[in-house]
Amino acid sequence: MAKNLIDPRLEVTDMPARRGFFAHVGGMVALGLAGISAARAQAPAGDGPNWPGDLKGRHRQVVDAYETNAGFPLAYAYTFLAPNASASAVVVLRHLATPMGLTDAMWSKYKIGATLEIDDPETKTPAVKNPFIRPKPGVLMTDDMAIDKLLAAGTVFGVCNVAIQVLSKNLAGNAGVSADAAAKEWAANVISGMTIIPSGTWGVNRAQEAGCTYCTGGG
Repeated sequence: MAKNLIDPRLEVTDMPARRGFFAHVGGMVALGLAGISAARAQAPAGDGPNWPGDLKGRHRQVVDAYETNAGFPLAYAYTFLAPNASASAVVVLRHLATPMGLTDAMWSKYKIGATLEIDDPETKTPAVKNPFIRPKPGVLMTDDMAIDKLLAAGTVFGVCNVAIQVLSKNLAGNAGVSADAAAKEWAANVISGMTIIPSGTWGVNRAQEAGCTYCTGGG
């Protein structure tokens, strides 16, 4: 089950043009700030939740995934873990990489691939499912970079709550639902084993405070 550090109760039209979509995202920064305020209001006493927790590996790295970048944030986590016998990898999914943490149903219902111009490496067409989890063998650059394989290897994933709020509201029209319904559905459909964190930048900071070196996941 996906964990939600913002609200534990959530542990369970026509598509706009890309240019217009991103302009609209920029115009919704206030929603992101509201999400931060909500996270602050719901956070436990002290200085926020204890995430990413106690990392066991001697070598630790956080991958800052702020865009899907053809799956390279996952490849970076894998190539960090592979040569290190004792290592812990943390991946923060934020900004436009946030949908990598959602189930297939959300990709299909909200037309995520077509709207964000993310192709499925198997079909070479806009993804109608999350192409980074349980792919067919040989589809990704290496099978072991798949999300399910990384989770099984102990990789810690954090999913930005601010991005969930903003992106879901912008894509709500694709599914013909209200903005509030979309936000709740996205939060309830984060991949099992991942954790919804107050914000992606918060997560990058907390991972570094836990001893992780920084690796950019962008292009």
